[in-house]
Order: sequence, then C-alpha cells, then structure tokens
Amino acid sequence: MKNTRVLLIDDEPDILELLSITLIRMGIDCDTAASVTEAKSRITKTPYQLCLTDMKLPDGSGLDIVDFFIEQQPNVPIAVITAHGNMQTAIEAMKRGAFDFISKPVDLANLRAIINSALMVSTDSLPPSEGDGTVKNLIGSTPEVEQLKLLIQKVAKSQAPVYIKGESGTGKELVARLIHQNSPRRGNSFVAINCGAIPTELMESEFFGHKKGAFTGATNEKEGLFMAANGGTLFLDEIADLPLPMQVKLLRAIQERSVRPVGSEKEVPVNVRLLSASHKNLAELVSQNQFRQDLFYRINVIEINVPSLRQRSGDIPALTHHFIELLANRNGTPIPQIDNDAVQRLEDYHFPGNIRELENILERAMTLSADNKITSSDIFLPTGEGHNLAMESLSDRSTTPLDDYLEAIEKREILLALEQTHGNKTQAAELLGISFRAMRYKCKKLNIDD
Repeated sequence: MKNTRVLLIDDEPDILELLSITLIRMGIDCDTAASVTEAKSRITKTPYQLCLTDMKLPDGSGLDIVDFFIEQQPNVPIAVITAHGNMQTAIEAMKRGAFDFISKPVDLANLRAIINSALMVSTDSLPPSEGDGTVKNLIGSTPEVEQLKLLIQKVAKSQAPVYIKGESGTGKELVARLIHQNSPRRGNSFVAINCGAIPTELMESEFFGHKKGAFTGATNEKEGLFMAANGGTLFLDEIADLPLPMQVKLLRAIQERSVRPVGSEKEVPVNVRLLSASHKNLAELVSQNQFRQDLFYRINVIEINVPSLRQRSGDIPALTHHFIELLANRNGTPIPQIDNDAVQRLEDYHFPGNIRELENILERAMTLSADNKITSSDIFLPTGEGHNLAMESLSDRSTTPLDDYLEAIEKREILLALEQTHGNKTQAAELLGISFRAMRYKCKKLNIDD
C-alpha cells in the first residue's frame, strides 16, 4: 500500500507495538502518539489516510481526536479502540463521525478487515459506483430527495449501523441498497430480510445458521444470514417485528461481531455492516418495553428519515414517467403516453401507500388503458377523487393510531391485488413487490382468508 500512512494513538506501548507490527506486515507506514497533545501535533503537520486511536488517553479522550481530525483532515477515516463492554463510548464516537470501532483485546483478523475497508474509503481515487450503485436511481429532485441523496453518500463511507425510518412504501430498502452500493463493501453481498416474514421458531437458524442434525429437519448444514452477508451488508427490514428473545441474540451478535450456529459450540467471527428499518416508532416501542433499549441505541447510531410521497409531491411526475417506462420494459410492451390530466390527478392525490401505491396504480392504469395512452379515467384512486377526499381521510385518521391506519392501508392494497389476480397469492405478491413468504405472513397477520 504505497504512500499510505496511518496514525496510531495509544498510551500502552504493547498495544502500539502490536498495531505497528500488523500495519508494517500489511506494507503500511505508521506514526505513533501516546497522548492527545502529541497526536494533535502530528495531525497538523502530516496528512494521513487512516487513524486508529484509543478512547482513554492520559490528557483527554479519543473523542477529542475524532473532533480534531474532522476539523483538520475531514476525509480521514478514524477507528476507535475501546475496552470490552464500553459500547456507549464507541457509539458516541461513531455519531461524531468515527468510521468504526475495535474492541479490546484486539482481534487481528478483525483489525485487518477494518484497516482494509477504511483505506478504501480514504483513497481519493476510489472508483465511482457503477450501475445500481449511483444515487441517480433515487428518482426525484425535490429538496427532500436531494438531501437524502447527500446523506446516503455521506453515511456510505462509514461502517456505523444505520436505522432507516419511514412509512410503508417510501423506499427504505432502496435507500439501504444505495448505501451498500456506494460503500467500500459494494463488491460483496447485500442480504435483505423482512424480519416479520420469518417464523419465530426458525429465526435463530435463519440469522445464525445451523449444524447438520441440530434439530429435527436439519438434514444439511446452513450458513445463515450473517454469514451470507459476511464482508458485505445485512439489511433487517421491519426489525420492530423481532421477538424480545431474538433481540437479545441479535444484540450479542452485533457487539461481539460473531455468531454461533444452532447446534455448534463455537462462535464464528463475521464482518457485516448492519442496516435496519421499520415503519413503526421504535422509540415508542422502547418506552412500552416491546423493543430493547440497548439494541435500539446499537442499531440507531445514524438515523435516516425517508420522506413520504406527500412530503415530496413535486417528484410525482418524474416518478410516474419512471414507473411507466420500467413497467413497459418489464412486460415487453411499448411505453405508453400519459396525458397531463392524469398526471395532475396523481399530483392531487395524497398517497397513503406512498411510492409502492403509485407503482400499483400505474400498473393497473397501463392494464386498463387503450391505444397505448393513459388518460385520467384510467387512474383508479382507491380512497377517493383527489386531494380533498384524501385530506378528509387523513382528518378521519387523526383519532386512529398510526399503526392501525397503516395496517388498514396495507390490507386494502393486498385485497385489491388479490382481486386483480383472482385470488392468486403468488401473482398478488409479485404485483405488490413482496415475496410470497411475506405475502403469506401479511395475510395471516391481517386476517385475510383464502
């Protein structure tokens, strides 16, 4: 790693020697410092590509190093070294801009993985993302979307866990994919799972894998989601649906960076970046003892709020044309025209189901349209004619809990999809853009009979 220089900060000579030897063997030059004062002096004189700093120093804290580095050399990734069990300090460092953390005693394999990831971020010649990795795939140009694009590019350079919040249908999984595809991990796997779609009795096996013969039916060894995402990104959608016992096991896996497959006596180290999402209010669930507070703080190091379609209504025309072209290409049909009245009707609608609802409405409109042209009469709006009725619907909802209201919308969309596909759940799931397993789970949850 030619022309790469790393600053190591620790007041323990043994730790500095271990870190130095590891870096030298990787072909990396390094400088050392034993205090905040000495480190600041080096930072003002020498450009670095990475910094590893202990959190507890004789004349200050690793947080002081993080703040000073961001002021002096803002593009340098910083990994903080923290004592085992002192996670709150590591989380605070990442909130301030640290790239990642390393727990004591230092695991050399984990250390090398963090160094390699950090140096990819710090390299000025990092190749631009290609294909789906560009934030251009986030359609829209409203201030809300432009801010979201900037935030995605910023957090993509970190290893900190990200919690993506937003209403159902806003595109939380797309945001997660874009974070991965703009990150140094983009060459490895992106694994997404809907936590609500996994049967409770299979959760531990799905997450951590199992050994052959671990339980009845375990005829083969399985690696699990964490190992499938090793080196890449694991996206846990609807994380609020995890039962409390599984939350405990997930927290341990995140903190220890290792998993124990069901039926195994050994823990296996894993290197994943965790992204999670929910349409529910996790902070409220914490206050109701339905979600663990320690897990909430661990996954919510960086929070991204995905705006609803109502908040970015100026993007509806662009999204409309995007989906029409996408659906036409998917179905192998000519791209239809859509008249201005039809677009205006969409702009006047409130979209409680957000972007997912817009896509479904356009797919129905394309099916109903004649002469390869979508008119206003082809636009079916389930909750009423335009903005006024939508606003009345929102007013009626003011006395209804948000979760109940969103479930009612979800149930309505599923019933419409089932009606359109004559009760075929597989086709309805494809129409709604969800897996058959998620469809089956939602039908059971919402009491939708066969």
